[in-house]
Amino acid sequence: MNFKILASALLLSTFSTNAANIAIIDSGTDMKHELIAPKAWINALEIADNGRDEDRNGYEDDIHGWNFAESNNQVIDYSYLGTLNDDIKKFFSVQAKAIRGTVTPEELEWLREQVKNEEFIKKLSIYGNFMHGTHVAGISARMSEDSTIQAVKLIPTEVKLPGQKSYEGTTDKGLIDTLVKKGIDLLASQQMGMMEEIAAYVDSHKMVVANGSFGTGYPQAEMIIKTVYKTIMRKDPSEENTKKYATYFIKSLIKHGSKMLDAAPRTLFVFAAGNDGLNNDEFGTSPANLKGNNVITVAATVGFNSLASFSNYGDKMVDVAAPGVAIESAAPGNEYIEVSGTSQAAPYVAGVAGKILDINPKLTPLEVKMILKGTVDKKDFLVSKVTTSGIVNTNRAQRAANLSLALSVADSVNQAKIDILDMPTKKSVHSPVVVPGMILPLPSQFKL
Repeated sequence: MNFKILASALLLSTFSTNAANIAIIDSGTDMKHELIAPKAWINALEIADNGRDEDRNGYEDDIHGWNFAESNNQVIDYSYLGTLNDDIKKFFSVQAKAIRGTVTPEELEWLREQVKNEEFIKKLSIYGNFMHGTHVAGISARMSEDSTIQAVKLIPTEVKLPGQKSYEGTTDKGLIDTLVKKGIDLLASQQMGMMEEIAAYVDSHKMVVANGSFGTGYPQAEMIIKTVYKTIMRKDPSEENTKKYATYFIKSLIKHGSKMLDAAPRTLFVFAAGNDGLNNDEFGTSPANLKGNNVITVAATVGFNSLASFSNYGDKMVDVAAPGVAIESAAPGNEYIEVSGTSQAAPYVAGVAGKILDINPKLTPLEVKMILKGTVDKKDFLVSKVTTSGIVNTNRAQRAANLSLALSVADSVNQAKIDILDMPTKKSVHSPVVVPGMILPLPSQFKL
């Protein structure tokens, strides 16, 4: 017997068993990037690019994942390579300084001018959408060195609203209300139906963690409602109706989205809280406001020092916080860039969750969630802002995971809190500068 081959096989088997699989549900991921490629999930049951569906799951040649936006296996569109320029890099850099309060008057004036420049914002949005999934994947990859990364593309280039019969001239308020709500429910069910399909796909490939740095917040819901209403009624809604139906739309998304969690009960979903600076308890964001044993929602902080000015929060709806300002990570084409957002905080936590499962793969999503929430650093500035009043402590969470191999999760958490100190907090003498339009909203499957 060749003992070297046997030893190698055993090592490979051990790695495959213990390595946590993390799905990145986003706008596309550059699986060729030097940071991500060594950790890229590979569907061993498929033969690449032969036009066949060897594993008979309905997704032909899904080697690294699947593009649900365009129904193919192209998990990123490389035609957008080269859209990163110096102004975009500078924008993200100055943006981070504004959030920290260290921006100079000259930089602030430049930032304000760029935000008003429609052509620049268009280019920034296109690049931001192209880069987003790769940046998110890179963060999780760095936080969990043994995990594998699967690419699931959800964010399309454009989503058109379902066709509606026009009811122009209708004055019956009850009929109008029924028609608009039917349109909203149809849109919500269609989009969250895709989310349910994605969850089933993630579950079938045994992804133990899935990161979702996307969403529809209240401001985006208002814009969508205006389009839905005008499509049906051929006129703009009143301010009162806009607020009413935007709230209804978020609730409808959450209602239909609950099926997503049920479709992947063995997966811990990690969602970004949103970048609108709003209270999710009051206004709501989807899918961040989904609740279940296998979901955790993340706000963004400036290091371990303060809640980021742009971050959504919520004592009931947001669970934990994590660093989300000036986070350096991968960008398509072997580039690296610093970006800020709850989009960056969520994969930080997803990566920590992956690390926990690398250590103890027997833990359930609820147990991983218990470790993440139970081992946070409690901070005064997060009281009433997130459920735990704390920031995820990577080392303490890993310590609890190691202890959980022999102890109960509750005992592991309690001991880890004794063993590992809080991360130090540095009080800043600077105040954040908020420029309207400075922070891009979470990428959304709704493109109007």
